[in-house]
Amino acid sequence: MSVRIDIAGLRPERVAVVPSPLAELGMALHALSEPGHHPGLQGWVTGVTARLDSHLADRMCEADFLWRTTFSDLFMPFAGLPGRSALPGATIAQDLDSLDKLTDEQFVDAALEFTCAPPYSSYGPGVLSDPGLHRRALELSASRGPQQVRFTERLLADPARIRAWFREFVEDCDAAFFADTWSRLRHQLAADARHKTDLLRRKGLAEALTAVSPAVTLDEPSARITVDKLGEGHTATGGGGLLLVPTSLGWPHLSVLHRYDWQPTLHYPVGSPELTSPPSVEQLTLRMTALSHPVRMRLCRHLARSAYTTSELAQVHGMTAPEISRHLSVLKKAGLITTRRRGRYVLHQLDVTMVARLGSDFLEGILR
Repeated sequence: MSVRIDIAGLRPERVAVVPSPLAELGMALHALSEPGHHPGLQGWVTGVTARLDSHLADRMCEADFLWRTTFSDLFMPFAGLPGRSALPGATIAQDLDSLDKLTDEQFVDAALEFTCAPPYSSYGPGVLSDPGLHRRALELSASRGPQQVRFTERLLADPARIRAWFREFVEDCDAAFFADTWSRLRHQLAADARHKTDLLRRKGLAEALTAVSPAVTLDEPSARITVDKLGEGHTATGGGGLLLVPTSLGWPHLSVLHRYDWQPTLHYPVGSPELTSPPSVEQLTLRMTALSHPVRMRLCRHLARSAYTTSELAQVHGMTAPEISRHLSVLKKAGLITTRRRGRYVLHQLDVTMVARLGSDFLEGILR
């Protein structure tokens, strides 16, 4: 599973690395709503929450589905502008000006992404123009609760009203807590953007993408970027550009904006505690499948305590040596056991460090 970005014909000068204050505010709201996703931000979350005005805290709950799951494309409106080559603004006000330039159809579809899931990475009619999708949006929002029903009804009836609400809400968040946060983060993000831009110029796109995340790879012959994620998606730069937007608040999320006819955008964490080479989705699947078999779980119980030969394990478990070898082969292929030779004997032992990392690797993989 992965998200793919076709970049055939993409000129080097159309690749840009630029921080976005509005995108970072979206990630800040997500971290405040789901602090469990971001253990490294606990202190920041506690500090902001403690001094947050109760009225603003209540307003955060009015439409928290716009940022609780990840965060809505409304926080990256520059990607939806005509020509697919616009850059993020240097200030919240400039990013909000880009939001004002989106059509009502774009605004509504992006706002309903987590409510009624209209067509995302492929062409299709919009909710405002298609009566069937309009009804479907209301039906699906009803299953999410009265809060989303009220929001969806207001949005479909009067998009301008929700636009004004969203702008005022963002401005109030900026004044209440984000301006101070951004003043501290923007220097780190600007430095990372300069570093990635330098890599682009000196070593090319492949090196820059590797620096973004080991989960992002470029297949130059096929002109395709692949982002290893637990999900499927496809987009293309076409005649537009490619945006790389760094975030200081984002780990472990690596997001790909691949909405149809929007500029493809990679929103990636900087200064993250992630491993140098986090396991791929395929590797995670292999390891969890290997451990799911009851015989292999019993083998692990012994291999965690000491090193054993195949014959010793066969005797302990009342199985034949070939049967044990097959199970050991699965564990070894998954990278969960180590093997060493002692004279004419081959000893197998559980890689305890690798198994201990499995929980955090799994969490990083599903949240990436």
